[in-house]
Amino acid sequence: MVSKWAPRLTALVLAAALVVVIVTTTPWHLIDLPTPDPALDFTQAEIARQQAFRAELLPWSTTSWVLSVLVPLVIGFSPLGRRLYDALRISRWYVAVPLLIAGLGLLTSIITLPTDILAERILREYGLSVQGWGLWARDRAVNWLLVALAITAIAVCLIGLARRRRTGWWLPAAIVTALLVLGVSFAYPVLVEPRFNNFTSMPAGPQRDDFLRLAAEDGVPVEDVLVADASRRTTALNAYVSGFGSTRRLVVYDTLLKETPPAQTRLVVAHELGHAAEDDVLHGTLIGVLGAAFAVVLLGALLGARMADPRRTAALLALIAIGTTVSGPVQNLVSRRIEARADYHSLRLTNDPQNFVAMEHNLAVTNISGLTPSRWRYWMFASHPTAPERIAMGRAWAAAHGSSVPSR
Repeated sequence: MVSKWAPRLTALVLAAALVVVIVTTTPWHLIDLPTPDPALDFTQAEIARQQAFRAELLPWSTTSWVLSVLVPLVIGFSPLGRRLYDALRISRWYVAVPLLIAGLGLLTSIITLPTDILAERILREYGLSVQGWGLWARDRAVNWLLVALAITAIAVCLIGLARRRRTGWWLPAAIVTALLVLGVSFAYPVLVEPRFNNFTSMPAGPQRDDFLRLAAEDGVPVEDVLVADASRRTTALNAYVSGFGSTRRLVVYDTLLKETPPAQTRLVVAHELGHAAEDDVLHGTLIGVLGAAFAVVLLGALLGARMADPRRTAALLALIAIGTTVSGPVQNLVSRRIEARADYHSLRLTNDPQNFVAMEHNLAVTNISGLTPSRWRYWMFASHPTAPERIAMGRAWAAAHGSSVPSR
């Protein structure tokens, strides 16, 4: 028989391992930065525009976020969650649980629909969103389905193992959940991303050759550069690296190629090569694996054999909502440091601080990025440094390496 202290001690060990991995692998300091100052690089009109945009958008987007957290909490931590399960009147729990998860996800999506529509209207008014309402609704439906499938896989795993092993279920469940996280991260580029965008190889030409040459100089194996048809939905500029091993891919938005000068696009690509060179996706996945295992073991300590009751599915969703909300600031803190290292990498690789500053300015203006977000919003939601912070790094790097310090 497994001791009741076993999951608690295992959770402590996993928590300690998670802290050690985060502390030792996160690049906490790269270079001393001057105080970021938006007025150095952005006109009063540009600053006023992003302030007006955020003043209009944030009340609705924040309300949607609050509702998306409150709905599972209210249902999961009240008798309503069990009543909804009983109302399904399905004897097979492995059928009832997926239906309840999908239904609660749909309910949350319906409740947040009005504020999401208002937020989308503002994105359109400011020219960031160019998609039709049909495509917008389709994306919401696909996202709902994918999230429901992911949570269902976890819930069925936890409940099924708890029903088979009342006391020690948390250990195999933690292993299976960790493997699920690893598998999803590996397969994400080929299973999930194509659900939202079409990808084509970047046409042959000088710019593609330059990107591949830059990757070769960086020692990053890149066989192809993929272009996402983001312009069907947005005017925003972006690029990213996803997957690892055989599924790793370098993706640039078609908007980036169309609207950004080649020298600036080159710096964006150099930034993404920094992620690949440091294996940031793999390291993030390993942190996710540890985090998932810790969360499952913690559930074992909190719920024990009660996890075997499928009528607690709504409570499980509430606990997942709490876990993702609480872990958000830590994830974003680590992400901001990782993104800063990729910026530093792009500067080292290109030795082009002048265009780096111009690129960060261009991205911020086009994407209407927040220049001075409130402290709580910065910690809660910012996965990247602000544009003034990134520009400050460009200036610090230029000063440290004897380059001319970029000015507006």
